[in-house]
Amino acid sequence: MEFFWQNLPFFCILLCIASASFTLIMSRRAAQATCLTVISAVIAMSVLLIARVSAFGGSYTFSMGHFPAPWGNEIRVGLLEAVMALGLSLIMLFSLLGGLDRIGEHVFADKHNLYFITFELLLAALLAQVYTNDLFTAYVFVEIMTLTACVLIVARSKGRTLVAATRYMIMNLMGSGLFLLGLCFLYDLTGHLLMGNIHEKVAQVASDAAYGRVLTVTVALMSLGLAIKSALFPFHTWLPDAYGYSTPTSSAALSSLVSKGYIFLLIKLFYRVIGMDVINQIRINDVLFVFGLVGTIMGSLSAIREKDIRRMVSFSSVAQIGYIYMGIGMGSEAGMVAAVFHIFVHGAAKSMLFLSTSGLVQVSGESKHFRDLRGSGFRNPLAGVAFTVGSFSMVGIPFLGGFISKVYFAKAAMMLNPTRTVIVLLVLAASTLLNTVYFLKTVITLYRNDSADAPKHRAAPVFALSMLCMVAANLALGVFSQPIIEAIRAGLRMFA
Repeated sequence: MEFFWQNLPFFCILLCIASASFTLIMSRRAAQATCLTVISAVIAMSVLLIARVSAFGGSYTFSMGHFPAPWGNEIRVGLLEAVMALGLSLIMLFSLLGGLDRIGEHVFADKHNLYFITFELLLAALLAQVYTNDLFTAYVFVEIMTLTACVLIVARSKGRTLVAATRYMIMNLMGSGLFLLGLCFLYDLTGHLLMGNIHEKVAQVASDAAYGRVLTVTVALMSLGLAIKSALFPFHTWLPDAYGYSTPTSSAALSSLVSKGYIFLLIKLFYRVIGMDVINQIRINDVLFVFGLVGTIMGSLSAIREKDIRRMVSFSSVAQIGYIYMGIGMGSEAGMVAAVFHIFVHGAAKSMLFLSTSGLVQVSGESKHFRDLRGSGFRNPLAGVAFTVGSFSMVGIPFLGGFISKVYFAKAAMMLNPTRTVIVLLVLAASTLLNTVYFLKTVITLYRNDSADAPKHRAAPVFALSMLCMVAANLALGVFSQPIIEAIRAGLRMFA
């Protein structure tokens, strides 16, 4: 029985990969059902794993096939990994359900099976990054996730998506190359690939002045690579086109899942591989802190200037990713807890924003310009409500997840030195004001027209289910945040 529990993460990853192998030869309906079933099974296994880890009260590592390193591979499971796997799986399920009714419009009929295969492989890559205890295995699945994300962008097969995919691939391959180069340096320094073994060796190397600069360069290369891939300002130039011109489901998955997978790997790198003491010592976190602060403001300023609603939501992601890096850059447990919680908040809200935007555009002659979206909240009430809830969460209205995130960022800032405290609080205030400007402007536009008696669009059942679940998730993150925060805090301590 113990063997079964320990292998649950492996079963999740293997199920996704195995189903992708068979989905290609299925009918479209069977492929769709298989993909949804696999994601649901991963959710169920993640719930079981959370219950088991909570009862066990600690983390564990498990050697695949019982072969020790370097011949075997290793997974590590703690409370944070299990919670992260559950959150990512739920968001993927809601994202896929929310866009199912429009996949036929945007993806060629003979490519539907490939589209579902891509989601299965994306989930496998995300889970592998969450659970693996081997740094090179993490890199392998980083590349798989890069390729699947590129497929999600080009699935629409239009000129703009091809250009967006090309820009995405160029920037992300640059990030992958930097990460791999840093990984090679780290292996040369330590002689290990397992995270725990590297951590022990780094503690010795960091105290040796002869290797201090090499270690700093190594960590900087790996951090920069993941920052590029997760669209931290100013490496975000690929993001607006990639998110803005993809299918609704692709945009929801790219914004809420792919970038978060890279950020979670960076957190594992800091805690499990290098150690937060060393990170604070070489001051890499200070660089991320500055870029996070600047990105929070610049992303919002870019969003304000947009006249295209999907690109506006895309630039908003740059600002929200800035929040996450600001929390990571604080270099404290409180800042990291706020950052991880915001991963869930942003994932739940941004996926809903992209999907609801699709519903609003659908009843506005497929136009994404604000002038044509007037009154669309009346024409598609469910999409209008969902967009409003997501917008209010990003602004930080009480009882929603975004409000709790900003409260915890502010509390984390109060534990820093006075100068940093003032800077963070001013940036939070300025960013909230900017968020209010462009999100509130958009919500007013959706209900600006005298279209209360306009014909109501009948939403597809799967879209309605997805929107209702996401609205509930955003409310749950705001009202029932404390157990999630405590799970994140306990999981980070297991990391350390």
